[in-house]
Amino acid sequence: MSQQQLNLKTIKKIRTLTVLIFFVSLTSFGQVENVFTKEVKDITAKYDSIWDSSKETIVFTGSSSVRLWRKLQEEFPDHQIINSGFGGSQASDLLYFIDELILSYNPKKVFIYEGDNDLWAKKRPADVLDTTADIIRRIKAKNASTQVILISAKPSISRWKIRGKYKRLNRKMERFTQDDPNLFYVDVWKPMLNKRKLKTDIFIEDGLHMNQKGYDIWYAAMKDLVNQP
Repeated sequence: MSQQQLNLKTIKKIRTLTVLIFFVSLTSFGQVENVFTKEVKDITAKYDSIWDSSKETIVFTGSSSVRLWRKLQEEFPDHQIINSGFGGSQASDLLYFIDELILSYNPKKVFIYEGDNDLWAKKRPADVLDTTADIIRRIKAKNASTQVILISAKPSISRWKIRGKYKRLNRKMERFTQDDPNLFYVDVWKPMLNKRKLKTDIFIEDGLHMNQKGYDIWYAAMKDLVNQP
């Protein structure tokens, strides 16, 4: 076999491998996307039948700590609440589904909880904040008067070992909200501690998600922001 034939054979193999890698990557991306797509469709289908577009709306969204706050509407009966939290999400996922989960409801206020899963997945606090800023820009582009409330990352038993990263993210978020009168930061980190130790009786068995005691802390931290004009 000549050198030219060998070169052609090598080129064909490289092309075949490149195409194979492309389709494997595309399939993997589609599988991840489909997991969230189904959950997002379920959320929008739920609220299609009960959301009243003539009333002011407050959206709570983000990862599973929001999704599992099942008494949100019950605890704020004077407001129309949309809970569009979706489990396992990161800030980039919320940005991807921002139309379905936030913008379609034209909310007066949006409470966002993202960053918990991002940092656990080894993303940098600065990168999480950059994506969060993109989310806020999209919200403001739709309605500049929308109030956006960033919920601090919470401490937890299962992720306590990277608490330093969560605290850095919280500091960045707090600073980020200081120059915009329609942008707020709510601290749930400190109320979930007893001095400098974590309150361990506010979590379910997995050590990550909260029981009702935990959500009582969140309610106390957010009620004034929910109720203010």
